Amino acid sequence: MTVKSKSGKTLEHAISLSHEYQSDADSSSTTRAYATDWAAFEEWCKINVLPALPATPETVGAYLASCGEAYAMSTLRRRVAAIARKHRHENHPLDVHHKSIRETLRGIARNHATPQKQAAALTTNEIVRLIEVCGDDLTGLRDKALFLMGFSGALRRSELVVLTVANIRFIDDGMQITIERSKTDAEAEGAVLTIARGSSSETCPVFALKEWMKAAEISYGAIFRKVDRWGKVHEKGLVPDAVRQILKKRAAMAGIKGTVMEPISPHGLRSGFVTTAYRSGAMDEDIMGHTRHKTLTTMRRYIRRSKLGAKSVSSKIGL
Repeated sequence: MTVKSKSGKTLEHAISLSHEYQSDADSSSTTRAYATDWAAFEEWCKINVLPALPATPETVGAYLASCGEAYAMSTLRRRVAAIARKHRHENHPLDVHHKSIRETLRGIARNHATPQKQAAALTTNEIVRLIEVCGDDLTGLRDKALFLMGFSGALRRSELVVLTVANIRFIDDGMQITIERSKTDAEAEGAVLTIARGSSSETCPVFALKEWMKAAEISYGAIFRKVDRWGKVHEKGLVPDAVRQILKKRAAMAGIKGTVMEPISPHGLRSGFVTTAYRSGAMDEDIMGHTRHKTLTTMRRYIRRSKLGAKSVSSKIGL
């Protein structure tokens, strides 16, 4: 007998649907990274004639030690998460808090870890330099709107590329953006963000977005789209890495350079907003409300970095 639920769906269908939902628990980028990490671990186990599934904590610890100097701590921690996730999905226990794993990670951090790279926080002046090299063609109009939206909205590149016409509502003093889902909003609660008009049409995100949408004849679907070499605007939206490539190209044209520890990346639009807003006297809670940071600690990482350019307290010790 086939058992049906109150909704009319069979139990088999419900179980199948449950498996689909489980596979969607992580973002596609996280799933791809975990798959790559697991493949690397599985290959290492094969070379060393060790079982990868199930693996012992000692095996995982040895694996971490073998690649400790070659990878950042964040990568190694993600690899542990990937290995644990695979075991969990296959119903095999793996104690990631076992000393063979925990203490190996601590030892690697103590002996080989380097400071984590942070995206260079882009200032208002640097944003102006970026948009000055964009030009008035379709690609230039798109890039100008992309940078101004990313900076004024403190938007992640993953949030920029999924924006659609339906997510934008123009109001008297600016526009409202509906963020349907973001990196820290796995439950898709969503958020509504208000972006004010700029003091000049040259740097106004609202004006720039309207100009791009009008020129590209965008009335539905994705807002930020590929423009090919012949000037054709495609219907499909940009992928997240395209934002990085666009920013890298425009930064080179504008002569904006990062450093080894603070490279130019799209996250610099977001961290630049926090840094600039803080220096302009904005309150913590107002910045967090706009950036949608979940914790003050995370947001204050950007604020602490913004203080590096301030006058040092060492000037007050009489030397």
